[in-house]
Amino acid sequence: RFTKKNKAHINNLISKLLNDQKLAMLSTQSNGQPYASLVAIACSNDLRFLYFVTPRTTRKFNNIKKDGRIALLITSSTNRESDFHESMAVTVVGSAEEISGLEKEAAMSLYIAKHPYLEDFVRSPTCALVKVQARSYILVSNFQQVTELHI
Repeated sequence: RFTKKNKAHINNLISKLLNDQKLAMLSTQSNGQPYASLVAIACSNDLRFLYFVTPRTTRKFNNIKKDGRIALLITSSTNRESDFHESMAVTVVGSAEEISGLEKEAAMSLYIAKHPYLEDFVRSPTCALVKVQARSYILVSNFQQVTELHI
């Protein structure tokens, strides 16, 4: 069990990683076949939601429409030997769906604040703004230290 201090520390580590990193590896599946893709992410302050944008014609979007269960991997890795002891990785497990209306407008503002260079892409009528509702975060640090935080 977490103490309040431990939980706050873990929340801070996860928040920092999600705010520092711009990209995540998204994992979807269709008919039992996993599919991975790179997406630009933004996260709500309370860690409950993450957002990404994708054209509606992509395999990842079609997979999400069929089965919204997803995982995201966010890492601080720099592809150096030191990563084995210094980098962190977070796996976010949750469900994804396209959002619209007022919810989309608020999420779009958050997303564009983090990725202003993607504004035209985000606002394209052919693209979907996808919300991931996080169920849990699995933090791996110091090479093999695993901590799981349920939302």
